[in-house]
Amino acid sequence: MTEERMKIREVIVVEGKSDTKRIQLAVNADTLETRGSAISEETLEQIEELHEKRGVIVFTDPDYSGEKIRKTIREAVPGVKHAFLNRRDAAPDHKGSLGVEHASLEAIRAALKNLYTEDVAAPIQISREDLALAGLISGPEAKKRRRLLGEYLHIGYTNGKQLYKRLNLFQISPEEFAAALKEINEGEQNG
Repeated sequence: MTEERMKIREVIVVEGKSDTKRIQLAVNADTLETRGSAISEETLEQIEELHEKRGVIVFTDPDYSGEKIRKTIREAVPGVKHAFLNRRDAAPDHKGSLGVEHASLEAIRAALKNLYTEDVAAPIQISREDLALAGLISGPEAKKRRRLLGEYLHIGYTNGKQLYKRLNLFQISPEEFAAALKEINEGEQNG
């Protein structure tokens, strides 16, 4: 007996054909390809129209180009949903390129179950001081701790400056933030 693939109503925006093929192996969904990080006005208009009619999930590679695409779409079409892959899930063999097309079907499904929608009008919940006190902005382990936080919260890796923005745009609550820090701290103590 074959397993029923998860059906996604929204259109998933990906970077290229290889991403589309991988997504469609993992879930039953329609995709729109940006064909690179230089997104055309026509593509942005298509994304806006799809967002209004069906909803859009931005699912790009966890690298510089992927973040550039995500930012361009976020600025042009506020309110789209975001799915994030951890870097290790995007390069399971740890060599070569990094991307959605290399992720396991399980990692893709997990990312699509942990979606975030930005809310630019929402109040700030996590302060820069919270980040500094948690050792996420500076210090020898800050980069590692940001990576672990991004994995735990399913929001992807960011630098210290962008972490503040992403946590608040996606309305990560102080409770979610504290739970993530507890896991990170326990992991550091145990291993």
